Amino acid sequence: MSKYHADQRGRYGKFGGAYIPEMLQPNIDDLNERYLPIINSQAFQDEYKSLLKDYVGRPSPLYYAKRLSEKYHTNVYLKREDLNHTGAHKINNAIGQILIAKKMGKNRIIAETGAGQHGVATATACALMGMQCVVYMGEVDIQRQAPNVARMKMLGAEVRPALSGSKTLKDATNEALRDWICNPTDTFYLIGSVVGPHPYPDMVARLQAVISHEIREQMLEKTGTPNPDYVIACVGGGSNAAGTFYHFLDEEGVRLVAVEAAGMGVDSGETAATIALGDVGIIHGSKTYLIQDEDGQIVEPYSISAGLDYPGIGPQHAHLKDTGRAIFLSATDQDALDAALELTRLEGIIPALESAHALSALRKMTFQPSDKVVITVSGRGDKDMETYMKRFQL
Repeated sequence: MSKYHADQRGRYGKFGGAYIPEMLQPNIDDLNERYLPIINSQAFQDEYKSLLKDYVGRPSPLYYAKRLSEKYHTNVYLKREDLNHTGAHKINNAIGQILIAKKMGKNRIIAETGAGQHGVATATACALMGMQCVVYMGEVDIQRQAPNVARMKMLGAEVRPALSGSKTLKDATNEALRDWICNPTDTFYLIGSVVGPHPYPDMVARLQAVISHEIREQMLEKTGTPNPDYVIACVGGGSNAAGTFYHFLDEEGVRLVAVEAAGMGVDSGETAATIALGDVGIIHGSKTYLIQDEDGQIVEPYSISAGLDYPGIGPQHAHLKDTGRAIFLSATDQDALDAALELTRLEGIIPALESAHALSALRKMTFQPSDKVVITVSGRGDKDMETYMKRFQL
């Protein structure tokens, strides 16, 4: 058993677990008992792989970015999750959890979303499977991610605004948990990241592991070796990073790099740099690092990217930080904007603002000419065009 994966209690070292209200215990116990037998069954794997191939459009390409490679004097490969149906990695997890929910006899799906990509993916999967869908989204995020809100509604989902706190992802998650407590029998909570009580962090990582599985196959085909020297991904809660890292966790020669959102700067008071600033605490049913004040109250996070402004981080990532297995960098809003424009101008790919944080690592690190560097482009930039238009005066 890998020391970087969850143990039977859902612990990653001292992190993880399930700190939940008593009313949710039956739901979590039921899911914990059934998710692995379902995922490991041949029937699930056949249906899941078929949908990933024929509906999502996998495998997503591993693209050698020639002009980017020339600029940084190394070999840069982009894992193109932005080319998936719905425009991001989120669909991998949504399809998988919908299939699990169906096999558990659930007919109502609830979800939380920040940037809207997980909400769109969930609404898409629900439309595909004919299931009722309610998506909770912070009022602030509803305003800055209007195109994705419209997609969710067109797909038949009900979008409910979270009006408390900072009115962003954390608050949407709170509202979804309240809904689940009130509707425990017919409702399945489809969490979009590697956060929340066990077994969610492990379940989501397993469903996103298709990313690293494909990277290994594609690297072998392109370079003769399955292992790159670096794999880089952005991290808020951390699902695309968990999927990107999954099959490399025990390959110690592969350096894992996670880039979190520094907002206006790590020390600015307007940031989402959880690893840089956080202390151990409990958020949304899991023990992990989170940004909190001296009294243990959660500090409201900020990032230009709606998908990264979460005050915590997945427990597996907290464990990777504590063990030194992964390098954690932080990128400001401006770093991300600069990286987004650079990729657009050099390679003709407009990334999501979340993905742009990962791309900024090229400017923050020094690579050798022989290094093979894989960066996951977790989503496309359509949803962020209004922000880009304002910032770049387009």
